[in-house]
Amino acid sequence: MKPFNFKILYRRTALVIYDIISIVASSALALLIRFEFSYGVIPDQFRTPIERFLPINVLVTLFLFYIFRLYSSLWAYAGEAELQSIVISCFLSGVVNLIGLQFFRVGSQAVPKSYYFLYVFVLIAFLFVSRFSYRFLRNLKHRKNNRKNDIAVMVVGAGEAANVIIKEIINSNFSTMKIKCIIDDDKGKWGKYIQGIRVVGGRDKILECADTYDIDEIIVAVPSISRSQLREILEICKETECKIQSLPGMYQIVNGDVSVSKLRDIEIEDLLGRDPVDIDLDSILGYVQNQVVLVTGAGGSIGSELCRQIATHKPARLVMVDIYENSVYEIQQELMLNHPELDLVVLIASIRNANRMNWIFDKYHPSIVYHAAAHKHVPLMEDSPGEAIKNNVFGTFNVAQAAAMSGARRFVLISTDKAVNPTNIMGASKRICEMIIQTFNTKYDTEFVAVRFGNVLGSNGSVIPLFRKQIAEGGPVTVTHPDIIRYFMTIPEAVSLVLQAGAYARGGEIFVLDMGEPVKILELAENLIRLSGYKPYDEIQIKFTGLRPGEKLYEEMLMDEEGMQETANSMIHIGKPLEINEETFFEKLKELRESSEVEDQDIRPLVKAIVPTYTYRS
Repeated sequence: MKPFNFKILYRRTALVIYDIISIVASSALALLIRFEFSYGVIPDQFRTPIERFLPINVLVTLFLFYIFRLYSSLWAYAGEAELQSIVISCFLSGVVNLIGLQFFRVGSQAVPKSYYFLYVFVLIAFLFVSRFSYRFLRNLKHRKNNRKNDIAVMVVGAGEAANVIIKEIINSNFSTMKIKCIIDDDKGKWGKYIQGIRVVGGRDKILECADTYDIDEIIVAVPSISRSQLREILEICKETECKIQSLPGMYQIVNGDVSVSKLRDIEIEDLLGRDPVDIDLDSILGYVQNQVVLVTGAGGSIGSELCRQIATHKPARLVMVDIYENSVYEIQQELMLNHPELDLVVLIASIRNANRMNWIFDKYHPSIVYHAAAHKHVPLMEDSPGEAIKNNVFGTFNVAQAAAMSGARRFVLISTDKAVNPTNIMGASKRICEMIIQTFNTKYDTEFVAVRFGNVLGSNGSVIPLFRKQIAEGGPVTVTHPDIIRYFMTIPEAVSLVLQAGAYARGGEIFVLDMGEPVKILELAENLIRLSGYKPYDEIQIKFTGLRPGEKLYEEMLMDEEGMQETANSMIHIGKPLEINEETFFEKLKELRESSEVEDQDIRPLVKAIVPTYTYRS
């Protein structure tokens, strides 16, 4: 049995006694104010009915207070709703007085109308003092304790999100933060105060105020700004060497879901300066919904995100294929949890095994295929060129042929910018894959297309996880060359564009994703070190290791001879298919297969014969 809480009983009893006194005092004060505090001049015909009605007034008003929960609210956290309850209940008490005093009046003269307005006003004042004193005293106590807090905080933004964050920090008994100043570019807000904290100026004041107020942490609370605007602010903030946090996005404001717990550390994606890509979800839904979709490499970074996004578009069935059981098991468990209604099939298989691929396609008959399985690590493939050819080239051949023979409607190859004028075997192998799907497109009814994009942040084998690991170990952070640049996109963005490119497919296209502005890897490393709270070249060293085998300073997205066509999405372009002598191509492909199967280490000349733009060190 739950023990009785005497503490609550004492508090509510005290409030009831206070309210009784307040009701009596309000009645007396309203009459005194009406007659300018001259008690002797108050006529009996006014005073007598008020005194007679007072017991009833007290009981009815206490009942109204109970109905409006004035005895059960947490007044230490009182806000607008509680204030409304006080005003409405006091107004109704005034109405009760107006009606009730008609039955107790002496003679024909009624109580002055001003009495009722004064009564309601005084009663509201009494209740406001009693209830909101809880909150005032609590805030006073917290501000006193907050003087000991040792994390000095600057808030960038003086809008609704900032107001909510500041309010929570100030009122929290557990926060170790102390807001020192607010920054906002709106000149109309300069010199104004939010929760008692001054808006000191625009973004040009960030560095100065960080030094003046000895700031430890900066909270960027402007979720409505674009990614490019955010980058401009972050470029200034990171020079302060303060820890930087921000809100995830505008939807936090829309959902009313803004709090300190939603703050996140600034990620390297925030410094890329590109706004999120615009996706036409209806076009994706139109060709994925109620279809059997198969994804190879489903456990990889791209493949798993493809599965996540496809699952939200209501496919009839999603078939996930991967050779590595651990990673595909993780995405399987995630999808089963988040989409229990999804018809999900998970198969362990190697794309090198043509018989296994044929069996899978014959059994499940997917109408849409996303082929993401591939060896992608450039230096490792340089040391094992035959494996890159067997897996990437002939694995793609097996999957594409199985898709065509089973009657798949559409086949989408995930390609790479490294396929353009390749300088490594991995890029060259992916260029051959593009050639395979272009030739298959002319031979079968299946619509074969490729989607080519650059590096994705956080993918398996990308530099970001490596840099984070090196920083966590105290450095040094290794960069191959001070001038090396790469195009970057987040995994969800890239996959969303892949899905939309698939919707545009008519067969034979090589879709090229606009990756935005190229990023210098050296700047990426420096920014990541700063965002981790360290000084580059001082606390964390950067070491240049030299270009790795097959690596070049920059990646191209489109071969010169391919040309460029626009699509309905400005982020997606189409490369014109190249002229390929199919008979010669398949003869050389057969020779390449035989060479790879006998573990010929001198396989590069055969690759060069198929991909003339491929260059390598002999």
